[in-house]
Amino acid sequence: MSEGVIIHIVDDEEPVRKSLAFLLTMSDHAVRVHESATAFLAIAPGLARACLITDLRMPDMSGVELLRKLQEQDAMLPTIVITGHADVPMAVEAMKAGALDFIEKPFEDEVLLEAIARAIAELGSRAKAPHDASAVRERMARLSEREQQVMTGIVAGLPNKTIAYDLDISPRTVEVHRANVMAKMQARNLPELVRMALAARPA
Repeated sequence: MSEGVIIHIVDDEEPVRKSLAFLLTMSDHAVRVHESATAFLAIAPGLARACLITDLRMPDMSGVELLRKLQEQDAMLPTIVITGHADVPMAVEAMKAGALDFIEKPFEDEVLLEAIARAIAELGSRAKAPHDASAVRERMARLSEREQQVMTGIVAGLPNKTIAYDLDISPRTVEVHRANVMAKMQARNLPELVRMALAARPA
């Protein structure tokens, strides 16, 4: 299924490593597990057809730091970061550091398998800008001022209640604006909206 691609799992918790490895192995993926970001970095420069799944919070270095070091070593891989709900702003930072996707815990198996499929497709195309910047900017220009404000909060990883407080509107109103933003931007989920926002930033 993964056509010679090895999925590398970096997580300091052994039960998590085993659980992810079992799921991916049962789905016909080749898997290697690493108990720390430091251990993975030692082999990363020699990897070719590989994807990475990493937790954000680890004792030796965060997932964001790991991605930055991979960038420094010119050893970046299509990467999926796994995060707790409170870590969403940090997950956004990880995407700015080059992550392809992030998944919030707890997640369904299918969500991870779909993300892996996207990562493998990324390996094949190496399309670093999956969304055309000019098209994304055109969509953003169609957003109302309030929708743009809500989108800024969403991309920053803020919960609806915080966005509502900051904009002095009700959480229900934020939900309506959020739905409109996702529809107008043609974003299927939060990571995709973040990718669009990053693609639209001036180089």
